[in-house]
Amino acid sequence: MNNLQALWRHRELAYMFTWRDIRIRYKQSVMGVLWAIFMPALIVGSGALVRVVASKWSGKPLTVQDIGSVLVRAVIWSFFVSSIRFGTGSLTNNYNLVTKIAFPKELFPIAAVMSSFFDFAIAALVVAIALPLLGISFHLAALWSIPLLVVTVMLAVGVTLILSAANLFFRDVKYLVEIFLTYAIFFTPVFYPVSVAGQWRSLLYLNPISPLLESISDAVVQGSIPDPYWLVYSVVFALILLIPGYWLFKQLEANFAERI
Repeated sequence: MNNLQALWRHRELAYMFTWRDIRIRYKQSVMGVLWAIFMPALIVGSGALVRVVASKWSGKPLTVQDIGSVLVRAVIWSFFVSSIRFGTGSLTNNYNLVTKIAFPKELFPIAAVMSSFFDFAIAALVVAIALPLLGISFHLAALWSIPLLVVTVMLAVGVTLILSAANLFFRDVKYLVEIFLTYAIFFTPVFYPVSVAGQWRSLLYLNPISPLLESISDAVVQGSIPDPYWLVYSVVFALILLIPGYWLFKQLEANFAERI
């Protein structure tokens, strides 16, 4: 509780770190905030190509719901990957502040997640405009996306807390993370729904981000209520990463200055 109270007292510092990361990311950038749209657009383009090839191969026509689903999944996946990528190196990239100033060091990975959420908000706004243009109307079930996004943020924070601390002690962690993130999209239902896996769909659902992607896509595009069984699984997994991950981070924090 003392750690959480200290974190709350330094909330304005978290806000400052978040906006600093956003400014640094877009400083002297030709595209500016368009980079927030570029990565999801690249994923959507790749996903659309995969879906077109799959539809030709299976003989099943591609629908606007298929494209809308890829749009929704792409922006969420892009946020999750960006959070992990920037969060992993957040401590080592701020070694001067880590070693010289006393404040909760978890502000760095949290700020990395929040700055990535800023990019997500821009991309999500574009998707919200694009879906009606595709003929996809919003349903009340789309409101499920709000608590589901909260769980996604919790999962991202839990992962980045663990990886940022691990990367400070073992610098090759960031390289392993990059390799993992490169291939993780093929084992995550971004380009395709979980249903394509048939009887093996449970294996895809074991990836904790998979039920969240599937549930948000179904709620926004299909207007259907998420599967409570796998939703509870994602919530529990996020809490397991967040709470013990935060405890581990605080246990290691005393050694950050001498190991960085």
